[in-house]
Amino acid sequence: MAAATDSSESSVRKRRVYSSKAESETEADSSKDNAETSSKHTGKEKRLGSVRPGTYWLTRVVLLRSVAFIYFVAFSVAYNQNKQLIGERGLMPCKSYLNSVKRYVGGKIGVAALTYTPSILWFMDWTDMDANLDLIALVGMVLSGFVLLTGMANMIIMGTLWVLYHSLVNVGQLCQLLETGFLAIFLCPVWTLSQIPRRCPPSLICIWTFRWLIVRIMLGAGLIKIRGDKCWRDLTCMDYHYETQPVPNPVSYYLHRSPWWFHRFETLSNHFIELIAPFFTFLGRRMCMVNGVIQILFQVVLILSGNLSFLNWLTIVPSLACFDDKSLAFLFRSGGGAKKTVLEIQNEARAGRPPKPTRGMLMRRVVNVSLAVLIGYLSIPVVMNLLSSRQVMNTSFDPLRIVNTYGAFGSITKERTEVIFQGTLAKDPKDPEAIWEEYQFLCKPGDVNRRPCLISPYHYRLDWLMWFAAFQTYEQSEWVIHIAGRLLANDSTVLSLMDHNPFQDRGTPRWVRGEHFRYKFSQPGSSSAAQGKWWLRKRIGAYFPPVDLEGLRGYFQSRNWPHPHIPQKKS
Repeated sequence: MAAATDSSESSVRKRRVYSSKAESETEADSSKDNAETSSKHTGKEKRLGSVRPGTYWLTRVVLLRSVAFIYFVAFSVAYNQNKQLIGERGLMPCKSYLNSVKRYVGGKIGVAALTYTPSILWFMDWTDMDANLDLIALVGMVLSGFVLLTGMANMIIMGTLWVLYHSLVNVGQLCQLLETGFLAIFLCPVWTLSQIPRRCPPSLICIWTFRWLIVRIMLGAGLIKIRGDKCWRDLTCMDYHYETQPVPNPVSYYLHRSPWWFHRFETLSNHFIELIAPFFTFLGRRMCMVNGVIQILFQVVLILSGNLSFLNWLTIVPSLACFDDKSLAFLFRSGGGAKKTVLEIQNEARAGRPPKPTRGMLMRRVVNVSLAVLIGYLSIPVVMNLLSSRQVMNTSFDPLRIVNTYGAFGSITKERTEVIFQGTLAKDPKDPEAIWEEYQFLCKPGDVNRRPCLISPYHYRLDWLMWFAAFQTYEQSEWVIHIAGRLLANDSTVLSLMDHNPFQDRGTPRWVRGEHFRYKFSQPGSSSAAQGKWWLRKRIGAYFPPVDLEGLRGYFQSRNWPHPHIPQKKS
């Protein structure tokens, strides 16, 4: 019995020893295989070499993803705010605008209407304009999201995005995205969906149209400043900019209090970046990349120092065309994917084995040359505008807005004023004991204790419009009275664009008025700052007098605005 047990234990020990040896041999073989595989990959990468300059396959991927990102943000803004601003019950209904265009061109929806306002809204059912606006924005978000995530696009997708955005840009969006999006169409193959479509190499002509765009953007911005406000010439504009820009952010608060010499340096740097650096584009590969780096860093600084919508993000896009595959290769992983394919293409071309020309490739060259001719022709009035002493900024000379003029902050306001909406439950607005309570917008300055917001690249369009309204009278910005009427009815459409309604769950205000205030940043370290005040303000006077719903009835009727109605309380 004991002998049998010893024999069994011995057998088990032998099996364990053999099993251990087998596992060791398997692990050794596996390590050897992995080493050989790794060696093969390393050897293959060494054989392929590193990405060389002069091609733009990877540049195309970066450009398309960047354009898609901006499209996605723009359509997101449209989806969240179009109904409130240009919808059926919006502050500036697009249906009213389209009807006025229709009357202007003779009452028919034809070539004249499409030329005046290119938009697919002409061909949609107007009985539910909110649904139309939502559909356009949602389709735009889906398509741009696909390109952003995959890096793959074709002319069909990019063309559709351009048409969709064109349908919104005519009722209050940014035309610079239209030109950028139009150029992006010609980066892509017609049908193929691939990051690196071998049969459709990126056109150098298309790359240069992007470079020409960034040159015009920067020169337009620089020249309008030199020809505009005197403070750009005496180097004092940056003393005011951070405080008076449309929607400051927390960094603006501290930059505003920078030393005087720093503001002078900023202004001089701005002139160099906008007026001199763009010409580096034409001085060879290295200087072109230097300009690209300068422009991107400049836009990053602007993004960090203020909420200027997605404008600065969009301006980065054409700057990316200053870089070729070699300079952008670090953005792509090694050993596979797009980078590996580009290496193979470059090696084939170097070995004298380029892809055989096809009829499609020949047609593509014709399209690229046609693009160059079109952009060149449409650039003539734009260049004439740049050279003119009466330069106009942010204007288009063609109905499709393919080539536009640009510029920003040609004049700088020296003080910040804000329109503050206030409401009261008092029966008599002239009663000195009437308590006036303030509405707060989502981002623009109001409550002096509220920290400036940080929203870029997102955009609150009503806050931006209120910045312009503060420079004008309410007669020049009638939509301000439209807001007041909606607030008198606690209209949920308009209130969704606000951060604070003082009459929430308290009924509706009897009267609403607009007050005009002058705002200044508090001094960091001061007693006001210690009390939590980011702003100091002083009343200038009334912006518009107290109004009530009945008093606005005639005002609304004369402008064909639907008269606000107070929702019935549920019993």
